[in-house]
Amino acid sequence: MLEMLSNQSAIKRKRLSVLLCVLALLALYLLFTLFRLQIIAHGAYEEKVIEQITVGSSLSAARGTIYDRNGSVLAANQTVYRIYISPIDIKKGIKRRGVAYDEQIARGLAEILGVSYDSVYKKAQKSAYLDQTVKRNVDGETAKAVLLFAKENGLSSMVHAEAGVRRYYPHGSLAAHVIGFAGSDGQGLFGLEAYYNDVLTGTDGKYMSAVDSQGIRLPLSYSDFIPARDGLDVTTTLDVYVQTALEHALENAVIASDVQNRAAGIVMQVKTGDILAMATSPSFDLNDPYTLNEEYAKKLSETGLDTASTEYRTAKNALLYEMWRNKAISELYEPGSTFKIITSSIALETGAVTPNTPFSCAGYYTVGGCRISCHKRGGHGALTFSEGLMQSCNPVMMQSAERFGKEAFYSYFTAFGYTKKSGIDLPSEALGLFHSYASIGSTELATASFGQRFKVSMMTHLCAVAAVANGGVSVKPHLLSSISEKERLLMTYTAEDGKRIISEETARLVASILEEGVSGDGGSKNAYTEGYRIAAKTGTSEKFDILDANGRSFLRIGSCVAFAPYDDAEIAVILIVDEPTSSNKYGSVTAAPFVSDLLSDILPYLGIEKVSSEDVVTVPDLEGMGIAKAKGILSSLGIRAEVVGDGGYAAAQAPSAGMTIEKSIGRVILYTAEERTHTAVPSLLGKPLNEALRLIADAGLNASVRGANRNRVAQGATVIAQSLPEGTRAVCGTVIEIQAIHKEDSE
Repeated sequence: MLEMLSNQSAIKRKRLSVLLCVLALLALYLLFTLFRLQIIAHGAYEEKVIEQITVGSSLSAARGTIYDRNGSVLAANQTVYRIYISPIDIKKGIKRRGVAYDEQIARGLAEILGVSYDSVYKKAQKSAYLDQTVKRNVDGETAKAVLLFAKENGLSSMVHAEAGVRRYYPHGSLAAHVIGFAGSDGQGLFGLEAYYNDVLTGTDGKYMSAVDSQGIRLPLSYSDFIPARDGLDVTTTLDVYVQTALEHALENAVIASDVQNRAAGIVMQVKTGDILAMATSPSFDLNDPYTLNEEYAKKLSETGLDTASTEYRTAKNALLYEMWRNKAISELYEPGSTFKIITSSIALETGAVTPNTPFSCAGYYTVGGCRISCHKRGGHGALTFSEGLMQSCNPVMMQSAERFGKEAFYSYFTAFGYTKKSGIDLPSEALGLFHSYASIGSTELATASFGQRFKVSMMTHLCAVAAVANGGVSVKPHLLSSISEKERLLMTYTAEDGKRIISEETARLVASILEEGVSGDGGSKNAYTEGYRIAAKTGTSEKFDILDANGRSFLRIGSCVAFAPYDDAEIAVILIVDEPTSSNKYGSVTAAPFVSDLLSDILPYLGIEKVSSEDVVTVPDLEGMGIAKAKGILSSLGIRAEVVGDGGYAAAQAPSAGMTIEKSIGRVILYTAEERTHTAVPSLLGKPLNEALRLIADAGLNASVRGANRNRVAQGATVIAQSLPEGTRAVCGTVIEIQAIHKEDSE
C-alpha cells in the first residue's frame, strides 16, 4: 500500500515537472515573441499601422525646361485641368431635389468644353462611380468657365476641375524630330526628351496625414511632408533662328522637287561640334504628336482601310512612327558624289595624286570586267584631278582609288568615323552599312570611291566632311550645352579633343578645290552664296532597295554638303532630298540652291563677314543730301543716278539705304519732291539670267540675284523665282529679288 502511494506521488511530481517545463517554454516563447514584435520588428509593424491609418497626397515634380542656346524655351510645362463629374452625387441630387441635374450638366459641359451631349449624359448615368472624366488638358480660362457654371447652378458637388501639368512646346513643330516629346505620364518618348529623360525628370513629393476610421485627422505625430524635387533644366546648342532658316529651306526643297520620302538637313559648328539646327521635313506638331501631319494623313487615307478596323489602327501607328523618325540620324542613305570629298582627301594625303595629275574620262571606266559610267555620259575628256573633283567625274575617283588601294581606303574610311556611330546625344542613331575588308574587291573599291553601294547616316557623313573643314581634325557632334537647376549651373559640356585624320595642308587643298567648284564653273556652282567663299559638293545617288520591273534603280537622292568660309570654316551644312520627282533629280538642282538660300540667311546672322564682290554694291544713305554730292557718291560706287524733280536735295531715294543691288545695272532714283514714278515689273521666270538683268534695267528697276554664280566662266543660269510678279506696278528703282540656278546635268 505504501509502495503504491509512493509510486502515485512520483507520477504526480513528474507530471508537475513536465507541466512546469511546458509553461516555462510557453512563457519564454511569449517573451521572445513580445521582444521580437516590440523591439526587433517594431519599425515594420509601426509602418504597417501607419499605412492603415494614414492617407497620402502625391505632389508632382515639374519636368525640367529645355532651352536653345540663347535662352529661348523649346519645351516647358503648362498647367492644365481635368474636368470630371461625380455620378454618385448627381444621383443624390436628383433624388433629393427632383431636378434633372444629369441633363443640365450634359448641356452645360457640352457647350463649354465642345464635347457631345450624349457622351457627358452617359457618364452621368454611371451612378456607382465617384469620378468620371469628361475632358483632359483643358486650359485655365475654360476651367474657370466650368467652375463658374457649376457654382451658379448649385452643381459644385457634382462638377469638378483638377489641376495638372502637361508638356508644352512653344514653337509647335519647330525642331520636332530633335526635341521629341513626352507621354501623358511625363516620360520622355523621343528625341532629347527621351535621351535626357533622367535629367529632366524630377522626384515626386508626398504629404501624409493620419486619420481614423471615420476619416477624422489624428494628432500630427504620424504626419509627414516630403517636398517634390523638380527636374533639371537642359540648355541645348540649337539656335531657333538657324533652325527656322533650315526648316524653311527644307520646305522649299520639298515643294520644288515634289519630294516623296522627306528631306532633312543639319547645321553644325565645325570647331566645337555644336548642332545649331537639325530638321526633317515635313515636321509634326509636338503639342499634338499623335495626329498625322498632312502628308501622312494622305497616305493613310489612300490605303482605303475602314477607320474602325484593326488594320487601319495598325497602319496609322506605323505611319506615326515613320513621321516621328529623325531622318538625319535614324535613316541610312548612299552619299553619292558628296563622298568624293573623302576620296579626294585620301588620294591627296597618300600622295597617290596631286591637284594637277592628268586623267581622262571617256564617260565610263572599266573595273573588274564591269563598265561603270560617269554621270556625264559623253565624258569629260582630258582633265586634272582638281577638275575631276570640281566636275564630279566618277572615272577620276575610280582611278585615284586604284592608285592608293583598298588598305588605305579602309583605314581612312574608319578614321573618318564611318564604321561607328557619331555618338550624338539622341536616341536611335543608325550604324552605317559597308563592305567587310575581306570582301572589298576592285569593283567594290571603285563604286565606293564615288559614294555608292554603301550606306551612312547624314550625321556621320557630315562629321567626316566637318573634319576636312576643321583642318583635318575630327569633331564630335552634340546637342547638350549645359545642365542647371533653377538657374544654378551644374555642368557645362566640354568638347573632346579631336583626332587628326589628314594633314592641315591636305584639308586646305581639298577646301580650295571645292570652293573653286562653287565660284568657278564646277558642278556645285548652285551653292554659290553672294558675299561668301563657300566650299561645297553636290551628289546624286541611286536607291537600290526598290527596283523597276527590269531590275533597274529609278529612285534618287539629291544632296549637298557645304562649309563656310572655305579657308577658316565656322559651320558645315548637309541637306538631302529623298526621292525627288521633278524632271531634274540631280543634287545640284534639288539640294544646292536651297543650301545657298540657307547660307544666305544664317551666315550674316552668325556674324561671318562678307568678302568684297565686284558684282554687287550696297546702296548708301543719300536722303537729305544735296543732289550734286549724292550723284558724286553714286558715281564713285559705279552706280548711275537719276533725279526726279527739280529740287536741290534728295527728299527720298529708291532703293532705300542698305539694299544690295547688282552693280552692272544699278541705279538710284533721287526724288526731290513727293512725286514718284512707277513702272511695270517684267516677266522674268524661265529667262536666262543675263536677259532677266537686261529686262529689269530696261524697266528702270534694280536687281538682287540670289543663288547663281554669274561670273564670266559660269554662264547659263536661269531665273526660277522673282519677288514681285509680272505686271506689278512698282516705284522706279525698286529692287526685284530674283533666284537663278544652273540647270545643266551636273551632280
